[in-house]
Amino acid sequence: MPKTIKKVGVLTSGGDSPGMNAAIRSVVRTCAYHNIECIGIYRGYQGMIEGDFKDMGPRSVNNIVNKGGTILKSARSNEFKTAEGRKKAHENLLKAGVDALVVIGGDGTFTGGLLFSNEFNFPIMGIPGTIDNDIFGTSHTLGYDTALNTVIEVIDKIRDTASSHNRLFFVEVMGRDAGHLALNAGIGAGAEEILIPEEDLGLERLLESLQKSKASGKSSSIVVIAEGDKIGKNVFELKDYVEANLPEYDVRVSVLGHMQRGGSPSCFDRVLASRLGVKAVESLIEGKSSYMVGLQCDKISLTPLVQAIKGKTEIDRELLRVSDIMST
Repeated sequence: MPKTIKKVGVLTSGGDSPGMNAAIRSVVRTCAYHNIECIGIYRGYQGMIEGDFKDMGPRSVNNIVNKGGTILKSARSNEFKTAEGRKKAHENLLKAGVDALVVIGGDGTFTGGLLFSNEFNFPIMGIPGTIDNDIFGTSHTLGYDTALNTVIEVIDKIRDTASSHNRLFFVEVMGRDAGHLALNAGIGAGAEEILIPEEDLGLERLLESLQKSKASGKSSSIVVIAEGDKIGKNVFELKDYVEANLPEYDVRVSVLGHMQRGGSPSCFDRVLASRLGVKAVESLIEGKSSYMVGLQCDKISLTPLVQAIKGKTEIDRELLRVSDIMST
């Protein structure tokens, strides 16, 4: 018989992403629907160690579905990486009567949660929240769709000024290890080139592409670069290299930075967060543990946390081909 769940704790950890608040709301209200208590754990695993808890009911999550960031705050915790820190966190959960956890975040969040679950045989479910969309077992992570739309909106504005001044813009977007954001935003914004960690375009091919664009009559160009791209040490060195080899280009750099993480979540992210939160709580009630809830073929699915952590997301090769054709 599965353990009876009477109280669920929910936390957000690692980098924030739009849709986290919608997921918190979904967890809290699903608990209320099933007559289960819910507590919010502030500042992720660090708050768990310090016992920074607050009872949450349906009305405590009013008017947050549209807000970016996370009302539970987020923090990285070195103390949780120690056996002593996790023991203290476990004692605090038991003291508060918490039977199970829903953790919202990325790889680091899931790694810590799985270790904790294994050590103390504690039920846990993960909800993927990161704008990088680099979690195995789900086609979309919370915040990815919102970040895409934010990037598209900004690049559209940059193109206006690029066209006015016949300039080449390098636009750097987030994606240290994965190019999903850069690839999709680049296609959506009509970028001439897209540089991502998964594909080493090479400096010579980049120059060749830019020369071809110039020869074809393009008076301005946009190159979208994921921050983890391997061509140059950084986007500014890449700018210097292009200017040195193609002096006819007036090159500018725009690093979008943390604006990509902010803002009101899109409708897609709000609906996804609501679906994932319901599935996470109801899976715990059914006695399941150590899974991530995700989206596959538009259906909510469960992936073992160990697979979600160790699995590698693949870039869509068809999108790379589409990108090449669209840059003609």
